[in-house]
Amino acid sequence: MKYPKIALYVDLIFCLIVMPLIIMLVPIDKWIKNNYLFVITLIIYLYALYFTYRKVNLPSLFIQHKFGRIILIIILLLSVTELLTHFPLPDIHNSKLSINFRKHLHAQTIWFFFLIISGFSLAIEIAFELFRQILSKQEIETAKNKAELALYKAQINPHFLFNTLNALYGLAITKSDHTESAFVKFSNILKYMYTNSSSETIDVGKEIDYIRQYVDLQLLRLNRHTQVIFESQTDEEQIQIPPMILITFVENAFKYGTSSDEDCSIIIRIIVKEGILNFETHNAIMKNIQGKSSTIGIENCRKRLELLYPGRFSLDITKDTEKNTFKTRLIIRLR
Repeated sequence: MKYPKIALYVDLIFCLIVMPLIIMLVPIDKWIKNNYLFVITLIIYLYALYFTYRKVNLPSLFIQHKFGRIILIIILLLSVTELLTHFPLPDIHNSKLSINFRKHLHAQTIWFFFLIISGFSLAIEIAFELFRQILSKQEIETAKNKAELALYKAQINPHFLFNTLNALYGLAITKSDHTESAFVKFSNILKYMYTNSSSETIDVGKEIDYIRQYVDLQLLRLNRHTQVIFESQTDEEQIQIPPMILITFVENAFKYGTSSDEDCSIIIRIIVKEGILNFETHNAIMKNIQGKSSTIGIENCRKRLELLYPGRFSLDITKDTEKNTFKTRLIIRLR
C-alpha cells in the first residue's frame, strides 16, 4: 500500500472515530445546550490543531535542525490555545457552579484536549517519519544495487568479447575452414548480448542456448586433444534468470582448461528442476591462473549473485592441486 493512502486512512480514522470519542469524554450534550457557540469553536479548534501538526510535520523539522521554526510553531499553538481558554461563557442562573469555577473547568478541558491531540498527532508524525526514512533508505539501496549490477555487467561484457575475439583471431590467422561458421555464431552471440543487455531477467532456456552457442564457437578453434561435454536439462524453460550470470565460469573453463598438445576435458552441466538451478563446470588446469585480473570475472559474478539472490545461492569453487583440476558448482533458488 502506498504511503499517501495510508495517511488518508489515518486521517479518516481520526476525524470519524478518534475525535468523536475524545469529545465524548466531556458532557458535550450539556455544553451544547448551554453554550452552543463554544462547542462549535472547540471542535473546529481541535480539528485545526490536528491538521496543523500534520501539515507542519514537527519530526521532519527536528531532523532538519529547524529548531527556530519549531519553537515559533509551538508558541503560536500555545497562544491560540490560551486565547481559547478565555472564551466568554454565559452566566447560567440555575447553575450550582460559579462562573469562575466553570471558566476554570473549561480551561482545564481545553488544555486536556490540547495535550491529547498534540500527543496523538506527534505519535502519528513520528511513525510516518520513520516510515519515510525506511522507504528512503530502501530506495537508495535499490538504486545503489542497480548501479552496481550495471557496472558488473559492463565489466563482464568486454571481458567476454576480448576472449571471443582472440578465438576468432586464432581461426583467421590459421585460415581455418571453420572461420565463417565461427563468425556466424559470434554474430548470434552479439545479438543476444545486445538484445538482453538491459533486461533484468530472461528465460533460462535462452541463457542455456546462448551458452551452447558459445561452447560451439569454442569447439571450432579446438583440436582433438580437448574433449568438451555439455549437458543441459530443464523442466521449465520460461523460468527467469539474470542474463550472462553463468558465462564467466564457462569462459574460465575454456581459458584455463584447454590445450593444443595434451589431452584434457571440460564438463559443463546445467540442470534446472523445480525452480532450482544446478550449474557445474569441471576442467583440468592446463594454464596457471595468475594475478587478480584472472579472477575479476568470478568476483563480479559473485557480487551480482549476492545482490540478486541474497541467501538464495551457494557458490563453491575448488582447485585441486594434486589432481590438477578446477571445479565450480553454483546452486540458485530461482523462486
